[in-house]
Amino acid sequence: MSISTTRRSRACLRAAADMRQSAATGYVTALILLACGFAVAFLVGRYPVSLADFLSVLWSKLSGSPSGVQGAAEIVIWQVRGPRVLAAFLVGAALSVAGAAFQGLFRNPLVSPDILGASSGAALGAVLGIYFSLGVVAIQAFAFAGGLVAVTAVYLIGSALRMRDPILVLVLAGVVIGALLGSGVGLIKYLADPYNQLPAITFWLLGSLAATSASDLISLVSLIAAGTFILLLLRHRMNVMSLPEEEARALGVSTGPMRIVIVAAATLVTSASVAAAGIIGWVGLVVPHIARALVGPDFARLLPVAALLGGSFLLVIDTIARTVAPIEIPLGILTAFVGTPFFIWLLASMQKNWS
Repeated sequence: MSISTTRRSRACLRAAADMRQSAATGYVTALILLACGFAVAFLVGRYPVSLADFLSVLWSKLSGSPSGVQGAAEIVIWQVRGPRVLAAFLVGAALSVAGAAFQGLFRNPLVSPDILGASSGAALGAVLGIYFSLGVVAIQAFAFAGGLVAVTAVYLIGSALRMRDPILVLVLAGVVIGALLGSGVGLIKYLADPYNQLPAITFWLLGSLAATSASDLISLVSLIAAGTFILLLLRHRMNVMSLPEEEARALGVSTGPMRIVIVAAATLVTSASVAAAGIIGWVGLVVPHIARALVGPDFARLLPVAALLGGSFLLVIDTIARTVAPIEIPLGILTAFVGTPFFIWLLASMQKNWS
């Protein structure tokens, strides 16, 4: 073996070791942030809970022994904040995972989970449910179905218009369908009762977890877990799909069917999140970039870290939403405050690449 070959081998080994160390650091950082997010979400609120009481109640549930904590504190922890905290983690994780998948699939750092009209379709479905005075479960079902129908329509348009760049066709079709569905939402708002239906529609569109109950978690967990599991199974193929179309095909990946599966899984988790919490923007755009900075672009590491960071991010945002003002602030407003400056910074950092 020549000296140059030996040096290259050592350099590769050092690079691999650095990547493993960076991934480990990223995982630890994400787990610490998630633990802090859960602690803040459970302890902070209109009824403050001490860390000792929270640990006592948690140990009581695990061991079956009495907690010795006041009944009000236990009710607040398990019945009031518990479902909402878990929903905030699941929605934040789902939107972040979907954002990371879409950004890699479309090879565009400015892509978010609603790029194919999933959020617009879910919004129209929920608005129709509110307009017809349906129950909460029916409204969520309408929202979920609307998101899936919107993405299906986008894909059918993309399949019918066979052009050289299928990704560009999908994005443009998503923009068109999103605009059409947005006009439908505007029409329903115009026709809605301004005293009852219109405030409910407006509040839902801004995003909130205030009405989350324990029963809502069952469908939310199952749908998000199913979509995320599919994306994790395809993590290595997603690395290949982030390459140009010709290179991905040269490596043996059937880009068409694979794109359908990835889009379907990412749309599943996005629609489930929108159905449960309304329109919450920017999470799927901002968090994947932070995760990528911590562990790199490999989806085997990127997806889990994005899920952890997204969950902790929305936990903190939701805690701020219900504590910072006398009335609850919609989540979409707070995430926009964070996402807008980040988006501007991202645009500035990409100027050289566009020229």
